Amino acid sequence: MTPAIIIILAFLAITFIQSGYDKVTDWKGNVEWLKGHFAQSAIKNQVPAALLLVLVLEVVAGAFAVIGIIEMLMKGGTATQFAYYAAVLSSITLLLLLLGQRMAKDYDGARTIVIYFIPTVLLLSWL
Repeated sequence: MTPAIIIILAFLAITFIQSGYDKVTDWKGNVEWLKGHFAQSAIKNQVPAALLLVLVLEVVAGAFAVIGIIEMLMKGGTATQFAYYAAVLSSITLLLLLLGQRMAKDYDGARTIVIYFIPTVLLLSWL
Protein backbone atom coordinates (compact mmCIF):
# COMPACT_ATOMS: atom_id res chain seq x y z
CA MET A 1 0.00 0.00 0.00
CA THR A 2 3.01 2.32 0.37
CA PRO A 3 3.14 3.38 -3.30
CA ALA A 4 -0.54 4.33 -3.18
CA ILE A 5 0.00 6.36 -0.01
CA ILE A 6 2.93 8.21 -1.56
CA ILE A 7 0.96 8.85 -4.76
CA ILE A 8 -2.00 10.31 -2.87
CA LEU A 9 0.33 12.43 -0.74
CA ALA A 10 1.93 13.72 -3.97
CA PHE A 11 -1.55 14.44 -5.35
CA LEU A 12 -2.41 16.47 -2.24
CA ALA A 13 0.95 18.27 -2.27
CA ILE A 14 0.54 19.30 -5.91
CA THR A 15 -3.08 20.31 -5.42
CA PHE A 16 -2.62 22.42 -2.33
CA ILE A 17 0.79 23.94 -3.01
CA GLN A 18 -0.28 25.04 -6.49
CA SER A 19 -3.55 26.41 -5.14
CA GLY A 20 -1.73 28.29 -2.38
CA TYR A 21 0.78 29.65 -4.89
CA ASP A 22 -2.08 30.90 -7.07
CA LYS A 23 -3.69 32.64 -4.10
CA VAL A 24 -0.42 34.37 -3.17
CA THR A 25 0.48 35.46 -6.71
CA ASP A 26 -3.03 36.69 -7.57
CA TRP A 27 -4.44 37.65 -4.18
CA LYS A 28 -6.39 40.65 -5.48
CA GLY A 29 -7.91 38.72 -8.37
CA ASN A 30 -8.93 35.87 -6.09
CA VAL A 31 -10.50 38.21 -3.54
CA GLU A 32 -12.47 40.06 -6.21
CA TRP A 33 -13.72 36.86 -7.85
CA LEU A 34 -14.66 35.32 -4.50
CA LYS A 35 -16.51 38.47 -3.39
CA GLY A 36 -18.78 37.98 -6.38
CA HIS A 37 -19.01 34.24 -5.79
CA PHE A 38 -20.07 34.71 -2.15
CA ALA A 39 -22.09 37.92 -2.64
CA GLN A 40 -25.33 36.23 -1.57
CA SER A 41 -23.87 34.14 1.26
CA ALA A 42 -23.29 34.60 4.98
CA ILE A 43 -19.55 35.11 4.45
CA LYS A 44 -19.83 37.92 1.90
CA ASN A 45 -18.13 40.36 4.29
CA GLN A 46 -15.41 37.92 5.40
CA VAL A 47 -14.01 36.90 2.01
CA PRO A 48 -10.41 38.10 2.56
CA ALA A 49 -10.25 36.45 6.01
CA ALA A 50 -11.77 33.22 4.68
CA LEU A 51 -9.34 33.22 1.76
CA LEU A 52 -6.40 33.73 4.14
CA LEU A 53 -7.59 30.80 6.28
CA VAL A 54 -7.87 28.57 3.22
CA LEU A 55 -4.46 29.73 1.98
CA VAL A 56 -2.78 28.83 5.29
CA LEU A 57 -4.52 25.44 5.48
CA GLU A 58 -3.62 24.60 1.89
CA VAL A 59 0.05 25.54 2.22
CA VAL A 60 0.47 23.69 5.51
CA ALA A 61 -1.36 20.60 4.22
CA GLY A 62 0.78 20.62 1.06
CA ALA A 63 3.99 21.04 3.04
CA PHE A 64 3.02 18.22 5.42
CA ALA A 65 2.35 16.00 2.40
CA VAL A 66 5.82 16.72 0.99
CA ILE A 67 7.45 16.09 4.37
CA GLY A 68 5.40 12.89 4.73
CA ILE A 69 6.63 11.64 1.36
CA ILE A 70 10.25 12.39 2.23
CA GLU A 71 9.93 10.71 5.61
CA MET A 72 8.30 7.63 4.11
CA LEU A 73 11.03 7.33 1.51
CA MET A 74 13.71 7.72 4.16
CA LYS A 75 12.07 5.20 6.51
CA GLY A 76 11.62 2.51 3.89
CA GLY A 77 7.93 3.10 3.30
CA THR A 78 6.74 3.33 6.89
CA ALA A 79 3.83 5.73 7.23
CA THR A 80 4.69 8.78 9.30
CA GLN A 81 3.00 11.31 11.51
CA PHE A 82 3.42 13.97 8.83
CA ALA A 83 1.61 11.79 6.29
CA TYR A 84 -1.24 11.42 8.77
CA TYR A 85 -1.28 15.14 9.59
CA ALA A 86 -1.33 15.91 5.87
CA ALA A 87 -4.35 13.66 5.39
CA VAL A 88 -6.22 15.14 8.36
CA LEU A 89 -5.45 18.74 7.43
CA SER A 90 -6.32 18.08 3.78
CA SER A 91 -9.66 16.61 4.86
CA ILE A 92 -10.43 19.63 7.03
CA THR A 93 -9.45 21.99 4.21
CA LEU A 94 -11.63 20.17 1.70
CA LEU A 95 -14.57 20.14 4.10
CA LEU A 96 -14.23 23.93 4.53
CA LEU A 97 -14.07 24.38 0.76
CA LEU A 98 -17.15 22.16 0.41
CA LEU A 99 -18.98 24.22 3.01
CA GLY A 100 -18.10 27.41 1.16
CA GLN A 101 -19.33 26.06 -2.16
CA ARG A 102 -22.59 24.92 -0.57
CA MET A 103 -23.04 28.33 1.10
CA ALA A 104 -22.52 29.99 -2.28
CA LYS A 105 -25.06 27.56 -3.74
CA ASP A 106 -22.41 26.40 -6.22
CA TYR A 107 -23.48 22.77 -6.24
CA ASP A 108 -21.32 21.86 -9.23
CA GLY A 109 -18.30 23.29 -7.44
CA ALA A 110 -19.23 21.35 -4.30
CA ARG A 111 -19.51 18.17 -6.34
CA THR A 112 -16.04 18.78 -7.78
CA ILE A 113 -14.52 18.99 -4.29
CA VAL A 114 -15.79 15.48 -3.60
CA ILE A 115 -13.41 14.25 -6.33
CA TYR A 116 -10.51 15.46 -4.16
CA PHE A 117 -12.12 14.32 -0.92
CA ILE A 118 -12.47 10.64 -1.88
CA PRO A 119 -8.74 9.83 -2.20
CA THR A 120 -8.06 11.92 0.91
CA VAL A 121 -10.46 9.85 3.01
CA LEU A 122 -9.01 6.69 1.47
CA LEU A 123 -5.56 7.88 2.54
CA LEU A 124 -6.82 8.45 6.07
CA SER A 125 -8.18 4.92 6.23
CA TRP A 126 -4.79 3.51 5.15
CA LEU A 127 -2.85 5.52 7.69
